[in-house]
Amino acid sequence: MKKLIVLLCLLLPTAVMAQKAPETQPSQGAQTSSANDPAERNKMLYSLGFLLGDNLKRQLVLDNEDDYKAVSQGMRDNLLGKKSQTDIEQYKPQILQKYQDDARIISQRRETEQKEYLADFQKEKGVKVLDNGAMIKLSRPGKGKTPKADGTATVHYTGTLIDGTKFDSSRDRNQPFTTRLADVIPCWTKALQQMKPGARAQVVCPADTAYGSRPVGPIPPNSVLVFDIEVTDVK
Repeated sequence: MKKLIVLLCLLLPTAVMAQKAPETQPSQGAQTSSANDPAERNKMLYSLGFLLGDNLKRQLVLDNEDDYKAVSQGMRDNLLGKKSQTDIEQYKPQILQKYQDDARIISQRRETEQKEYLADFQKEKGVKVLDNGAMIKLSRPGKGKTPKADGTATVHYTGTLIDGTKFDSSRDRNQPFTTRLADVIPCWTKALQQMKPGARAQVVCPADTAYGSRPVGPIPPNSVLVFDIEVTDVK
């Protein structure tokens, strides 16, 4: 029973919870006005439902329109306080089994997709494979000296998963990121040593050069990460 409760709690939109609060917030008056506007409230709730659906899709294999209708009807009946159309206790073991089976399927699909992505990127013109397996493709060479392994670099970057889902961006914050090369993921440590001030590159990090099997915020475990990095300063 506890396992089932934990799995069902995962339906919470974790991607939303993991996001940082914006740098600036609307005024209290603007927030109140928006909350009292029925049209805006509906848009907010629709957005919440969309994110819940996205999170559900990441955990379960739903193959067709009938699957979607059955799940949405169950959620609707619960939210409206209606009596369940099924014997919930009877189906709890099957629900738990589906989560376990679908987790394996989704993991296998992601692994295949990521292997294909890495293989395809490696074939692109100008890609350099580094000694730890990370890959870099310079779009602008830059000038000056490259940082050493114990050096410091200031960069602007955008990080995405291979499907384009953005999980972090210094550009969105309008704040460059300064770091010691020894303090970042191994992929960055190697890639930044290939970049001079002014350089810009696409850097692809296999999971074992990034966060490995650890989930980090909206980043699932064993994820290939893609970064658009621009170096502004080196020390």
